[in-house]
Amino acid sequence: MAAPVCQVCGFGLQAEGAGEGPDGDTCGACMVSPPRFDRARAMLAYDDASRPIIIAYKRASRLEATPLLTRWLLAAGRDLLADADLIAPTPLHWRRLLGRRYNQSAELARRMAGFETIPYAPDLLHRTRATRSQGGLSPAGRKRNLTGAFKLNERWRDRITGKRVLLIDDVLRQAPPSNAALPC
Repeated sequence: MAAPVCQVCGFGLQAEGAGEGPDGDTCGACMVSPPRFDRARAMLAYDDASRPIIIAYKRASRLEATPLLTRWLLAAGRDLLADADLIAPTPLHWRRLLGRRYNQSAELARRMAGFETIPYAPDLLHRTRATRSQGGLSPAGRKRNLTGAFKLNERWRDRITGKRVLLIDDVLRQAPPSNAALPC
């Protein structure tokens, strides 16, 4: 049996700090400061054990890991996939794409869409500017770094109205636990 997770961010819940949200259990961080997305799930906790796997996949052309990582992602995001109308990857800036030779998020999204027969939109978003690596940045620094970095491809605007888009990215950082008092 899987440990309970926040129905918003997908991170593990602890007994204290968990509350009853609109869709079930919600962590304190999401209750106090709701993210700009509806729901998220992660296939792995990004920690000292998983970091080498993710970094090798991103930067060392370890594409042979795609089938296994896709299966893990499918299992972790089963509830999100059930509601998705479209799957799209987080785009890389063209210079970073040239350096890596592939977009790891696009590889995962394309394969997931094929398994689930959900339409795949590889060009839904595009990077408007290069950004520095998110590694080592504070939550506020990551937000500043990405502000204005993505734009919707206008050809998709009418096609996504009222649709649920499942956006695939390679890393989801957990917000630090909030020390703020939870509303009653």
